[in-house]
Amino acid sequence: MKIKKILLIAIFSIFAFNLQAQDEEESSLSISGSVDTYYKYDFSGEENIGTSFANDQNSFSIGMVNLIMEQSFDKVSFVGDVSFGPRGQAQSIPDGGDGTGSFHIQNLYVSYAFTDQFTLSVGYMGTFVGYEVISPTGNFNYSTSYLFTNGPFQNAGVKLQYAPSDRFSLMVGLFNDWNVYTDLTKSKDFGAQLFVAPVEGWDVYVNFVTGDPSGTEIDLTTGYQITDEFYLGLNAANYDAAEGDGGFNGAALYAQYGLTDAVSLGFRGEAFKFKGDAGEEDTSVAAFTLSANIKSGPLTFIPEFRIDSGSDEIFVDNDGLATKAASQILVAAVFAF
Repeated sequence: MKIKKILLIAIFSIFAFNLQAQDEEESSLSISGSVDTYYKYDFSGEENIGTSFANDQNSFSIGMVNLIMEQSFDKVSFVGDVSFGPRGQAQSIPDGGDGTGSFHIQNLYVSYAFTDQFTLSVGYMGTFVGYEVISPTGNFNYSTSYLFTNGPFQNAGVKLQYAPSDRFSLMVGLFNDWNVYTDLTKSKDFGAQLFVAPVEGWDVYVNFVTGDPSGTEIDLTTGYQITDEFYLGLNAANYDAAEGDGGFNGAALYAQYGLTDAVSLGFRGEAFKFKGDAGEEDTSVAAFTLSANIKSGPLTFIPEFRIDSGSDEIFVDNDGLATKAASQILVAAVFAF
């Protein structure tokens, strides 16, 4: 706890010492974002695969409208990122447990660049942990992994990043509990990220976050653009609950190949395990997803087939009986602007 307090005092002391009036003109306001919609059918006739988003069965459904506003003024900048729709609300806080909340902020933070290498950011920020993100424009597959669903979505707090080059950076910060906008408890999470790019086209992120009651997660995210057509990515993580009981671990492999400038194929294979509490058995899931990205300007169509298989009977079949496997197809349309 003392180390966290010292770190927080040091960060704000540096900020107070370096803050000064700016004389340069501000940049124009940048607005970007996306809209998305989809149709999904689970072959059991049920909403079977319980990962984030795209859960409506046999329905023409919507994802979200995502609006991102950014502006900089010399050393100062801000990001405001809001969303409207089920995809944005599913991870909202509070959501009543059913994804019907009204808290639509994905990111809302300000940054101050002390130098070209040191940047301080304060506010509500999309998590630095993991491979996949909330926005469908940031993922190749439309459905999400178990690692994404069970990890943090946002980390509200303060972080200091040191980036001496485009091939190395280090971030440390103090944050609220996972996905919590307001946290009045004395305890805060400590988080860190190490980024290295060993060679051109290969990025490696090692992420760490720990606290009470959040628990501790260690995460590796890496991707390598092997050729102009072929990309390979990997996400591996281990999470332990704060009380020592429960958690998860797993790994997901991402392989993508560009057939043409407009058509790409992608495969995600994931092995995931829910750690049982004391005296309980672990439950494992293997999930395989095949997706295509078909682009027409800013519009991307994503046809997708997915099959999940569990070590236990965690799904249901056409008769409503417990079974170990589930499969689904979906078609999504994502427009980015």
